Amino acid sequence: MVVGISDSDSGSRDLMTQLVMMGCSFGRSGSRSPSPMARGIGSRNVSPSRQKAIKTKPRGLDEEMIAKFAKTPHPDVRMEDDIWAMLPEDLLNEILARVPPFMIFRLRSVCKRWNSILQDNGFLKFHSQVPSHGPCLLTFCKNSQSQTPNCSVFSLPLKQWYRIPFTFLPEWAFAIVGSSGGLVCFSGLDGLTFRTLICNPLTQKWRVLPKMHNNQQRQLSMVVYRKQRSFKIIATNDLNGDKSLPTEVFDSNLGRWSVHEKMPAVNLCSSKMAFCDSRLYLETLSPLGLMMYRVDSGYWEHIPAKFPRSLLDGYLVAGTQNRLFLVGRVGLYSTLQSMRIWELDHSKPMWVEVTRMPPRFFRALLRLSAERFECFGQDNVILFTSWNQGKGLLYDVDKKQWSWIAGCGLRLYNSQVCFYEPRFDASIY
Repeated sequence: MVVGISDSDSGSRDLMTQLVMMGCSFGRSGSRSPSPMARGIGSRNVSPSRQKAIKTKPRGLDEEMIAKFAKTPHPDVRMEDDIWAMLPEDLLNEILARVPPFMIFRLRSVCKRWNSILQDNGFLKFHSQVPSHGPCLLTFCKNSQSQTPNCSVFSLPLKQWYRIPFTFLPEWAFAIVGSSGGLVCFSGLDGLTFRTLICNPLTQKWRVLPKMHNNQQRQLSMVVYRKQRSFKIIATNDLNGDKSLPTEVFDSNLGRWSVHEKMPAVNLCSSKMAFCDSRLYLETLSPLGLMMYRVDSGYWEHIPAKFPRSLLDGYLVAGTQNRLFLVGRVGLYSTLQSMRIWELDHSKPMWVEVTRMPPRFFRALLRLSAERFECFGQDNVILFTSWNQGKGLLYDVDKKQWSWIAGCGLRLYNSQVCFYEPRFDASIY
């Protein structure tokens, strides 16, 4: 598989140089000879005041690394084959496991040994143990004429768009259900049959799930349990919310759908759901509050959490550490509207305001008072998009920071967007 990368990226030799520099900083102290590059740079004394601090891009680590050099390394530095060709297998796998997933495909062109890296159990073992690359945005849409699927991924740590070929999926897979643990779930109508599938966009492996007991388009939600190497798909009411159908759950360990009790008769606000702490949440108007489904026990429960006053539209967003957010627009007139974020206090229960979107961002996001917006969240990061914009607005709840994202993936009006965690070790079980 080939992943398309923007023209601004350097060639394979630059990537090799970056990889070597990562290996030097990661190697065990005293057990390896210094690299030729390091020896060349350290051959003359340079005053610390004249050293330049070069800020390198994140490479899948939690924080950016700051490296100090006497001068900028030349991209054509020749590396000695007798040193780097003998790099131990375990050390090589540890280094490659920390390279951003989207760069791995370019490294595969270096040699035959690296070309088979994605099928190597040693690499996948180290890859599963390193921290996540960080949240990414996955956009998916199909060309209205050729029905060719287009997929782009924006890496938040690298601030870069990447294209991923998605021609491996069947034609009926056109709607994104969600993403979790490196897997993406799609649904669609295969003739008159409603089907779902699970895939890993990086490895391009996919699996069609068995048919549900009730063959109708359903509201779906997915969760992946990485430690247990399993996933579950929860199907609630029909897609339009008109019919009350039995709740069905697909367990990858069992390989089949199991039927549970029906959701009590309620008036749903929307089909948007949030999965948090092994519980599925939906907004309801009657009775007012939330419907909560306990996946472990298979029972529904009503939570009488009243919505904030003058709430026009709202989305539930799941955060980390069992945090559940409500994102919505409030106000009666266009000049008085604002966007706010609340968090559910489970002990009350009630919604507590977290923050408000600054007016300048709100006016830039929604130019019209009746304009529709979408909202997604992962790892306490919330994304806002609107139909008439070619960009998205990000809010980091922990850092309390607002920032814009623009690019090819958000320019298409029919693009579907979800948060995505790229992982090679995410299997379809």
